[in-house]
Amino acid sequence: MMNQFKTVLLLGALSAILVGVGASLGPNAFWLFTALAVAMNLVSYFFSDRIVLRMHRARELPEAEAPRLHGIVAELAGRAGIPKPRVFFMDDPHANAFATGRDPKHAVVAVTRGIVEILDERELRGVLAHELAHVANRDILVASVAAGLATAVSHLANALAFTGMFGGGSQDEEGGSPAGGLALALLAPIGATLVQLGISRSREYLADETGARLAGDPLALAGALEKLHRAAEQLPSAATPATASLFIVNPFGALTGGLSRLFSTHPPAEERIRRLRALAQTVRGPAFEPAGAAPRSRLVR
Repeated sequence: MMNQFKTVLLLGALSAILVGVGASLGPNAFWLFTALAVAMNLVSYFFSDRIVLRMHRARELPEAEAPRLHGIVAELAGRAGIPKPRVFFMDDPHANAFATGRDPKHAVVAVTRGIVEILDERELRGVLAHELAHVANRDILVASVAAGLATAVSHLANALAFTGMFGGGSQDEEGGSPAGGLALALLAPIGATLVQLGISRSREYLADETGARLAGDPLALAGALEKLHRAAEQLPSAATPATASLFIVNPFGALTGGLSRLFSTHPPAEERIRRLRALAQTVRGPAFEPAGAAPRSRLVR
C-alpha cells in the first residue's frame, strides 16, 4: 500500500513539473508538446514487447523444451489471476529476467541462460513470481505514463531554452526573467528524470512484496537477488540503458554512493533483501525442502 501511495505522489509531482514548465511557454506550446510526448509513448506502450525482445535476441521457448519452467509460470499466473504469459529465452550468460507487455493478456516473461544456470528451482520460482507481479500490477502502464510525462517535460524544457535564448516565451514585464526561464529549462528535465526513476524503484519494491506473497516464499526471492547481484558485478550485461529498468536487477551491476543511487532504476540490493527477510516473518507459504542448484536440463533443454 505504501509503495502504491508513493507512486501516486510521484506521478502527481511529474504532472506538477509538466504544468509548471508548460505555463512558462503558454497553453498552445503546452498542449502541442504534451500531445507529441503522449503519441511517442503510446507507440512505445503498444510495441515495447516486440522491440525489447528483438533487441535482446530473445526467442519464444516451446513448452516441450522447458515443461517445468512453463509449469511454474502457469502455476504462478493462476495464483495471480492473470493469463499465462508467453515465455522467452535469451542465450546470454548474464543472469537476469524481465517481464513486458502492455497488459496481462499480452504479457511476456523472459529469462537468460545465466539465470537458469545459477539459480535453483525454488529461487527461480521467486524471480518468476516477481516478474508476474509486474504484470499483475500493470507496471508497464505505470512506467509508460511516467515516461510520457517526463518526455513531455523534456520537450517543453528544450522549447523553453530555445525561446529564452532568443528572447521569446510568455514572460512579460511582470513575469520571470529569461535567466529564470533558462534555469527552469535546465532543472526541470533533471527533476522529471529523478521522479521517473523514483517511480521505477518504488515499483520494484512493490513487485518484490507482491511476488513474495504470490510465491509464499520471500526468502527464495531474497536468496535469488543475492546471487543475481553478485553475478551482475562479475559479468555485466550487454543490455542497453534504455531497457535496464525492465530487468529484475540492474544489468550493469550495483551503483554505490548517494548521487548515483538517485539516478538508478533499481533500489539498493541490500534494502530489497532486508525487506524480503522482514516480510518472511509474516508470510506463511508452502514448505520447501532445501535444494541445491537444479541441473539446467531440468528447466531448459
